[in-house]
Amino acid sequence: MKLTGRLAATPDDFIRQEFLEPQFTHEVAHLLRWYVLIEKALLREYRRLGVLADESVHRLAAALDGLTPERLTAGAGAALTDIALAMEAGVTRALPEPVPAWHVDRSRNDLQATAQLLYGREQVSEIAALLGELAAVAHERASRDITSPMPGYTHLQSAQIITPGFYLSAVVEHALRVSSRLLGTYDRINRSPLGAGPMAGQELDWDRDWLARAIGCDGPVPHALPAVASREWLLDVAADLSSAGVGFSRFLTDLMAWSSSAYGLVELPDELAGISAAMPQKKNYPLLERLRGRTAHLTAFYVDFAAGQRNTPYSNMVEVSKEAGLHASNLFGATRAVLTGFTLVLDRLQWRTDRMRAVCEEDHFGGFGLANELTLRAGLPWRTAQVVAGRYVTAVLAEGDGLPGHSSPAALGRAALEAGHPLDDPASFLTHSADVDAQLRAKVSAGSTSPDAMTALLAEQRTRIDALRAEWDTRRAAVRDALAATDAAVSPPAADAARSSGAGGAA
Repeated sequence: MKLTGRLAATPDDFIRQEFLEPQFTHEVAHLLRWYVLIEKALLREYRRLGVLADESVHRLAAALDGLTPERLTAGAGAALTDIALAMEAGVTRALPEPVPAWHVDRSRNDLQATAQLLYGREQVSEIAALLGELAAVAHERASRDITSPMPGYTHLQSAQIITPGFYLSAVVEHALRVSSRLLGTYDRINRSPLGAGPMAGQELDWDRDWLARAIGCDGPVPHALPAVASREWLLDVAADLSSAGVGFSRFLTDLMAWSSSAYGLVELPDELAGISAAMPQKKNYPLLERLRGRTAHLTAFYVDFAAGQRNTPYSNMVEVSKEAGLHASNLFGATRAVLTGFTLVLDRLQWRTDRMRAVCEEDHFGGFGLANELTLRAGLPWRTAQVVAGRYVTAVLAEGDGLPGHSSPAALGRAALEAGHPLDDPASFLTHSADVDAQLRAKVSAGSTSPDAMTALLAEQRTRIDALRAEWDTRRAAVRDALAATDAAVSPPAADAARSSGAGGAA
């Protein structure tokens, strides 16, 4: 079977080995099921258009179902190592006689663009499921402990008292934002390129709206040229995942610091740890390093995709459709690894609550609250109150030599007097300044670290987790239903299929 009339020679070995065979292997592994779906949707249209009869549609659908990676690979050389041509050849070989009109008014361009989109859409859906699992695990762990004081840091310096639940609920927030953003991207990109042809449309009156629904899309790409020229959907998805990776890398950075011997605030179990080959006293956490390192790839992949598309003509181009998206599966794989690994870390994380409380008691986290009280109760101007509180902390650190819970009403009185604001009862302003639990309860605004505020936030987060899961489930169900309906539309009636099977299953 001749595949082209223009060329008299098959591709050079370099082209075949460097480009065609790796691309073919990737597409057979990841895109074959989507190409089969697309072909079945087109068969239904051929029947509606009067191009193919029912019998031909049924036989072609059965032959498409019989395509396997092994069969396609065996005939790849004769098909110029191209999946669409290999499928065409494989189906033709399986038929008792040719169907001349099959593939009339068709192009590989919109087929390829559609198969790539459907693969990417599936990956986004799977990543959303992982995000949902991560959010659920972080939420469950956050709910366990909203009362144990731990140091919170700004500028890498101790700043205010928080809790494990407060911190982990921030992880939940990030996961929810990423999932919500991906949901919007999913809806925006879920448009079918089918019917665009090579670039300018097709000559038969294809029902592009039905074709879109048949493959689980919300509608067609309205314009034929962007349908085949653009891979903007990949840039959109990669941008979302790159942004997600930036946030996850920052959480991982905290855990790397807090699990170090310098902080000692958290631990991971031995099965998530590593050793030093030279220093037996060490317990390392290379998993955290690996995961943070993987997040860097997410940004690099976005840059790679963008660089591959820029400065190319706005048309169907191998440079855009293949080279620019060469690492798409690596992007999805790296994202899955980050989400799965980080979920594992959060599930197994051990908080050293005794050490966290000791750190809180050793430092003076009550300066912020003290300044508030000096302004609200004693009338000190806010900036003056800040200066007085700062001078008090400096003095009490010197007096107490770092003793836990140490306070000094006399030092506060002197600092206030020096600022021109004598206090009648300095001790009354220090009731909560060294009480870490009181400082925790003092933050009462919505979203703050107080147990009451955290209880309300966690309940609201649970609602959002469930709502997002329902939204994603709705979209997955829509795709499943569309695929089942398309398969049924081109399959022979059950009685005919049974007779065909009993007669030996002729294709």
